[in-house]
Amino acid sequence: MIWIHPGILAVFGAFIIPFIPFRLLKKIYFFSLPLIAFLILILTTKGFFGEIPMTTWKIHFMGYDLILGRIDALSLFFAYVFAIIAICANIYSLHIKNDFEHVAAMIYFGSTIGAIFAGDLFTLYVFWETMAISSVFLIWFRGTSSARNAGFRYIIWHVISGSLLLFGIALHVQKTGSIFFTNFMDFINLGLDSIPYLLILLGFMINAAVIPFHSWLTDSYPEASITGATYMSAFTTKCAVYALVRGFAGLEILAWLGAVMAVYGVIFAAIVNDGRRLLSYHIVSQIGYMVCGIGLGTPLAINGAVALAFSNIIYKTLLFMGMGAVIEVTGKSKFTELGGLYRYMTLTFYLYMIGALSIFGFPLFSGFVSKPMVVYASAELHLPLIFLLLEGAAIGTLHTVGLRLPWSVWFSREKPKDLIAKEPPKNMLVAMSITAFLCVFFGTYPGYKVFYSILPYPTDYEPYEPFKVVTTIQLFAFTTLAFLIYRKKYRNVEAIVLDTDWLGRVLGSRFVSFCETKLVDLARRIDKSSSYFAEKIKILFTNPEMTYKSTKSNLEQSSNSPISRQLEMGIGILLTLLFMLVYLIYLILQEIF
Repeated sequence: MIWIHPGILAVFGAFIIPFIPFRLLKKIYFFSLPLIAFLILILTTKGFFGEIPMTTWKIHFMGYDLILGRIDALSLFFAYVFAIIAICANIYSLHIKNDFEHVAAMIYFGSTIGAIFAGDLFTLYVFWETMAISSVFLIWFRGTSSARNAGFRYIIWHVISGSLLLFGIALHVQKTGSIFFTNFMDFINLGLDSIPYLLILLGFMINAAVIPFHSWLTDSYPEASITGATYMSAFTTKCAVYALVRGFAGLEILAWLGAVMAVYGVIFAAIVNDGRRLLSYHIVSQIGYMVCGIGLGTPLAINGAVALAFSNIIYKTLLFMGMGAVIEVTGKSKFTELGGLYRYMTLTFYLYMIGALSIFGFPLFSGFVSKPMVVYASAELHLPLIFLLLEGAAIGTLHTVGLRLPWSVWFSREKPKDLIAKEPPKNMLVAMSITAFLCVFFGTYPGYKVFYSILPYPTDYEPYEPFKVVTTIQLFAFTTLAFLIYRKKYRNVEAIVLDTDWLGRVLGSRFVSFCETKLVDLARRIDKSSSYFAEKIKILFTNPEMTYKSTKSNLEQSSNSPISRQLEMGIGILLTLLFMLVYLIYLILQEIF
């Protein structure tokens, strides 16, 4: 039987959605796209299509074999969780009537699967850019001016990422003649030969929101549509994590950058006033754990990074779903405008808290069986500073996601009188319930054993050792106690939080201002001068006698003026410089050829 690429199926299947006439049929079809993709993945793993279809899905193009279907343990691992979460996100989005938002979401999902299965760098680049183009519409469909502006900044960042990636790929192909997507660590050295791989690394790091390239995430995700943010929280950064694992596992600088990211994210999450912005900073923090594991490079660390990516996709989507449900009902996301929702959105609160306990890594939840792998890998390598940074980030995670956000939204005060509050639409609750169940299932036996069985490396890691359980409960108990004691002194404040995007915004606004004023004025001057000289040349060739008399008369009137003498001198200098420039170009061309 012919193997069908699940990503390409989703991309092309997305275009059919607007043409389905009946609303119920449209919903069924929309839900079925990721479900069919998931079934294809299951059948592929079971060998239903025969041998690994890597050799089947090749396209010969310009002398190269483009590999669209590289199937191995690593790519399948990510493809599974992307398909699972796309099913949940589609259920969460069923009440949305904008067909084109569904189209963008499915192209986004399909291109992510395409990037995961890409066996060559050119195919990776095509799907990489398709992810960026399709996902920006999930921001713009929010329909606000802030979403529009954030979307433009988002796409600029991803154009930069794609350009660096393409440039690096081109240099790599020129150097090696190969387009195969493999580990680049053998090419990394201190010489200029590393430039192609540093460019590729930068392209991956931007999409992974590695600091200081993270501001696009915390700027755009809070502005995305309510349902669009659930897809975005799962796909782009985790696809970049996959690319880093595939291409740069063991690069030491990533371990230190990841550890700093883990703390950096929770610090900013502690001071922002917006629920989804807080969760966005926690994506940066959680990606930090993954990047750190990739940099450590040991089998345990890589397993931890990949396992955390799997569980993070599920619980982070649940958290965005929970906050999205609040925005769907109340229209508010700032803590200073929320509070007292527990009596009105009780089920939403409990489902959200399952995600919060998972992201902290509490026993019986999925984060507990994945995140500590990276922490213990750093301890095995005797890196105490990284170990302390990661443990400190875990405390900050509980404080912000597990205590501060739910306290501010559901408990901190009486519900504002102008706030309408109730449970969100049923499809949103169903999607949250499924993701909450997955958080518990993969955190307990036999779920985590199934989870471990599909990791890239065999693992004998046992999460439920008494020491690990007791240590985690101690961190949870003391952090919660400290928050409860000081909760009345805790105040949410409306404020502008400056991050690294401040520099980009200032420089960007000044660049736009320069283009709108100075550059436009220069263009007008050039246009006016060009028109004047064109008119003179026209007169010269149509009536040379008149031109001669006019020029002679003008010269006689101004021959003694200082301006005339300066003009003659300037023309002489200009002609001399032009001659020297032409001669220089001639010498360069002669040297080359």
